[in-house]
Amino acid sequence: MSTNASRPGGGWNDKVIDEFRANQGNVGGPFAGAPMILIHHRGARSGLERVNPLVYLPDGGEMVIAATKGGAPTNPDWYHNLKAHPRITAEVGTETFTVDATEITGSERDELWRRMVELRPGFADYETKTSRVFPVFRLTRVDAGA
Repeated sequence: MSTNASRPGGGWNDKVIDEFRANQGNVGGPFAGAPMILIHHRGARSGLERVNPLVYLPDGGEMVIAATKGGAPTNPDWYHNLKAHPRITAEVGTETFTVDATEITGSERDELWRRMVELRPGFADYETKTSRVFPVFRLTRVDAGA
């Protein structure tokens, strides 16, 4: 498990992560009612484990996340980490399991992004802040024997 020192975003992410774990995956404030996930990923250069809280889109038995970074002009660090090390650990509710992260492109990406905005309309505001197309990842659970 990560220490607080390895969590990007400092205190804000720490508070969200702690609230997530204390409330079986539920978080209040701007995330109230949103499906939340904690992704554990390895730094592309450092190799250190990082943890990020994210809103996800349930898609069948899979989860979809988007690298919005609040509409910043650059991708979040976790994007580069998932590209370098796509097998990660996820926490959803009280469960922790391994997933493979696959970047989705083209019309499938566009449809998943549309559904994410439908789920969380605030995501549409992020698009007004940048010309960047937000990368979208599908997280597929890995069987225990894989």
